[in-house]
Amino acid sequence: MPSYKELLEQRNQLENQIKEARDKELADAIDQVRSLVSEFELTEQDVFPPARSKRPGTAGSKVAPKYKNPQTGETWTGRGKAPKWIAKETDREKFAI
Repeated sequence: MPSYKELLEQRNQLENQIKEARDKELADAIDQVRSLVSEFELTEQDVFPPARSKRPGTAGSKVAPKYKNPQTGETWTGRGKAPKWIAKETDREKFAI
């Protein structure tokens, strides 16, 4: 069984081999990509289109209120936790706008 120091040396050698192999394959990949870009006259926009949001226009949009407190004029959209003035009511239709 190899000693601890021998194993560390083997690991260092393997890490060097891994780095060399990665560098060579990376260079080959870059050459291939450059060749394809040149062949098809691709632009940066073709290869890296602008990122699109998954749900455009919905983030931060305002929702019209559905309920209004007749005493204070306070409103509620019907989303999220109900305010105290309407939370105990079972019939919310009397507060509907």
